[in-house]
Parts: sequence; C-alpha cells; structure tokens
Amino acid sequence: MNCPIVRCCSRAVSILAVAVVAACSTAPAPLPVAMVPEVAVFSAPVALPRAQAADRFTLVPGEGVVGAVIITVAAADDTLPDIARRFNVGYEEIVRANPGVDPWLPGRGREIVVPTAFVLPNAPQEGVVVNIAAMRLFYYPRVPKGAPRVVITHPIGIGKVGWKTPEGVTRIVARQKDPVWIPPDSVRKEHRDNGDPLPATVLAGPDNPLGAHLFRLGWPTYLIHGTNKPYGVGMRSSHGCLRLYPEDIAALFDAIPIGTTVQVVNQPTVLGWRAGTLYVQAFGPMEDDRQAAARPLATAAAMQTSLGRRLDAHGAVVDWARVARESVVASGLPMPVSGPQEASLVSTLAAAARVTNTLPIGASWNGRGGSLEDERQYAELLRERESEPAGR
Repeated sequence: MNCPIVRCCSRAVSILAVAVVAACSTAPAPLPVAMVPEVAVFSAPVALPRAQAADRFTLVPGEGVVGAVIITVAAADDTLPDIARRFNVGYEEIVRANPGVDPWLPGRGREIVVPTAFVLPNAPQEGVVVNIAAMRLFYYPRVPKGAPRVVITHPIGIGKVGWKTPEGVTRIVARQKDPVWIPPDSVRKEHRDNGDPLPATVLAGPDNPLGAHLFRLGWPTYLIHGTNKPYGVGMRSSHGCLRLYPEDIAALFDAIPIGTTVQVVNQPTVLGWRAGTLYVQAFGPMEDDRQAAARPLATAAAMQTSLGRRLDAHGAVVDWARVARESVVASGLPMPVSGPQEASLVSTLAAAARVTNTLPIGASWNGRGGSLEDERQYAELLRERESEPAGR
C-alpha cells in the first residue's frame, strides 16, 4: 500500500523511539497531579447511579476497546484497595489512575478514578489471554454460531521481580478445588531468610495462599489460582503464578474448559479501535523488562500492515506524538489518538460517568470479608510487592 497514512505509520517508529527510550530508562513517569481535575468534596449527599459490573462485555466486530472509565467518591474509611476490589480492578490499576492520592487514606469525599475501560491485547481472541504488563486476564468463551461474542476480564497478580511470570502459549490441563500447597524449596528458603518459615505442606483453608480454586497449566510450576490475600491482586507479588480475586477465580472455575489455550503476552502499550477512533492504553514497562524498549516499536511497525488499511478506510489521521506521550505517561487509561478532537486527560475524566461507591450491579463479589483492617496490614502488603527472592 502506497498511501500517506501508511507512510505516517512508518514515521511513528522514529517518534516512538525517542519517547520509549526515555520511558524505559527509569520507572514510568507518574501522571502530573495538575493534569487531574480538581477533587470534589461533597458537603451534602449527591444522588448517583450504581455502576454496572465491568467484567463481561459484548465484542463489536472490528473494535478492540471495551468498558468505560468511571468516577466514584471515597468514603471516610475507604482505601484504594477497597475501592479497587469493589469495582473489580487491581491495585496498580487504581493507583496509576489516581496519582498523588494516598492509597491507604484517600480521604472522605475525594473523587476516585476507576479505570474500567480496557484496550484488548494484540493476540488471537480465543481462550485465555493474559497481558502481564496490564496485570489483567481476558477470557474469550466459545459461543453458539451466530451468537454475539463476549470477553470476560479480571485483574491479576503476577510474578514479582526475580520471579517473572513466563510469556508464551500453554493450556489448562487440570482444575482443583480446595488445593493443598506444597511450597517449592526455593520459596521455603525465601521465607526462612525473611524470618517467616513455611511448613512443608499447607492444607486447604484460610492460610493457604492458593485460595480455594486453581487451574494447572502445561507449565508444571505455574498456576492460575485464587488467594488468601485478595489485596495482593493487581500487584507483582507472586512467585510467577497468576492470582485472581477469590470471587473471580470461583466464577471462572466451572466456566473454562480443560484444554483451553492460555496465551501470556507482555504489551506495555496497546492500541484498539472504537467507533472509528483509535485509542492507546499504556501501562509502562516492568522494571526488570529488558526488552521493553523494543515492544512499542514493534507495535508501531506492525501497524503498517494490521492497521494501515483501516486508517485508510476510516480516513483517520493518527496523532503519533500523542501516542508517544501516552507511552511515556502510562496513565493506564485508554486515550484517543485519532480524529479531529484534541481530547485531554482532563476532558476525558470530566466526561466520565459519576457512580455511587457501592458494589456494581451484577458484581461477583458480595462485599464481605477481606477488607484491610489497619495500616500494618497495608504495609505488609506493600512489602510483599517489593520483596525479592533471597540471594538474587
């Protein structure tokens, strides 16, 4: 194809190169607080609608963006992890979307951005697809011929530094309820060195870190499982396994057939169409991802073939400088990068629906149990995220 739009795609590679080098030299730059709308503190009750559960979406052919960003208001005793679980998002997702907000004490009346909009990973839409950069799982169930296709999505915890979750393709080979955990020697050594020795066998129950449900993968030492520490979901806090909220793994347990393909990808920047507009969603590379700089470049290069024809058909002009900026800022929110409008983060959030801070309609969680009770528990949760395996 010899059209100016595709030549624009080619120029995007050089534009992104500059931005990505800056982004990967350090941790992703935090979103400037000045870019976030003024916090509203309500002096009187405001009637707000309840949100709909943001875990199941009907797919529109040719489109790759689902859900919508919403805003709610923190109660006096809320933490960001409380709000995250209530709306089925993970810890890093909600912290990234609310720069400058204290996760432990956001404050009564503060508006909280809930990032329940998702650009689908660039992968075949079948079986289970995991984007570890997004810390999110996407399940594409088979549906009867002619029925609308859907995607089910949940936040996940992934491997911490030194215990990376592997990339590639495997399958679900078995499922188990109320599993017994036999910690590997490497994990027991880590716990001993940290002054927290583990028994050789951990029976099913509230002290079992595998939770009440698990899927075994074709990768023998890796699992998809629940957790007894739900507020570690959405963090790099596991030894390589994929952790889900207990209610999410329970909902998937009987729904995903044995033999289902599981594809794990690492895509810090994803792009997708919605209603003729191209969106970019950037999470930033993980701190131990040595190939992170090449990934956005590969994404831009792939657009010459996978998106070039659509750009031509839509008559769309992509703001590649905006793509580059979003890759660096890494707000985790889908942002439009084509079309005549000059959408900013402020205008995007101003247009977001305001919802009541209660369980959404159709939520899989019942809202009971697992709440962070004190600051000590929160500090322990952060230490688990930040710890590295002993001797590495």
